[in-house]
Amino acid sequence: MVVGICTVQLEIFANDSLKGKRHVVKPILARVRDHFNVSAAEVDDLDAWQRATLAFACVSNDPAYAHGLLEKVVDYIEHSRIDANILDYQIELI
Repeated sequence: MVVGICTVQLEIFANDSLKGKRHVVKPILARVRDHFNVSAAEVDDLDAWQRATLAFACVSNDPAYAHGLLEKVVDYIEHSRIDANILDYQIELI
């Protein structure tokens, strides 16, 4: 069994409140959950207005599949959101 964990750091443009941040982060988490069937949560930078750290996790019996799925999640976020930029991401397989 392999557990894949992906951590994505986002920069949110032109945002001046936590409410505005929530308006960007919640749809990302919901769409990724629905589209890829992974677990998703905001895990860090909770009080920062223009940054967010999101984590995604999946379980598989194939390490290549888990890594590929999490790469697709990152690509999906990168290409579907104009108001957020990916600063960095990390994928770890346990």
